[in-house]
Amino acid sequence: MEDREELINLKPDNHDMRLKYYELILERSSLDDLPCYPLPEGYRYVYYREGDKKDWIAIETSAREFILPEEGESAWKRYYAGKEKELEERMFFVETSDGEKAATATAFYDPQDLSGAGWLHWVAVKREYQGKGIAKALISHTLHRLKELGYPSIRIPTQTNTWVAARLYLDFGFRPAVKNALASQKGYGILRTLTGHPALEGFEPVPYEEIWDSRMVKIEKMLREQYADLVHFRVLEEDGQERILYCTESGTGEWKGAL
Repeated sequence: MEDREELINLKPDNHDMRLKYYELILERSSLDDLPCYPLPEGYRYVYYREGDKKDWIAIETSAREFILPEEGESAWKRYYAGKEKELEERMFFVETSDGEKAATATAFYDPQDLSGAGWLHWVAVKREYQGKGIAKALISHTLHRLKELGYPSIRIPTQTNTWVAARLYLDFGFRPAVKNALASQKGYGILRTLTGHPALEGFEPVPYEEIWDSRMVKIEKMLREQYADLVHFRVLEEDGQERILYCTESGTGEWKGAL
């Protein structure tokens, strides 16, 4: 009973490892009437240029996609290495009036997706710039770029852990891809519980105390007992081995103790 009450009282962050993980693939089959939202005053769009990888990693790290720089390097190598020339017409940054890169998104594709859909890739806004309307404008801008590039439809890979972003994509008219809707029914049920979005009425909501991964909750609790200034953490699976990375107000590290 005590554990249940503890779970009921948890409040989710917009990028929360404690939530049960499910992959969510959203799609928009018609690109007619794509919404268009302007950037807030004082910001501008720029394309990727040579040397911007470090800014991409910095933005994604601030948005809690990564903790260690090596994670960013690995992701870049997996998705974009050797394709940097393409990024000059596909990867956007939002810059401040001072030239700081505050957000990023990419109008990309998945070579294994035979449907011919374009893919909205790696949308992220630095934490200190969130809540200003940048994400909505950036998503709109990148979706229109995908349409300009000739893609007949668009897909977005996301997850239950980034439920706030998933809710925004639903607001843009994206809906669960058919195969993924079947494979991740519980994931969409979790998303419905968290968002109450009308587009998810066909999915059974998951009881609030069941949306949490109890092991991740325990790991977060253990880390917070050791590091009172804990900001967030990540659990990675690499070659069958588990790594627990953490970020505090004073730095980052890897947990080496027993669980």
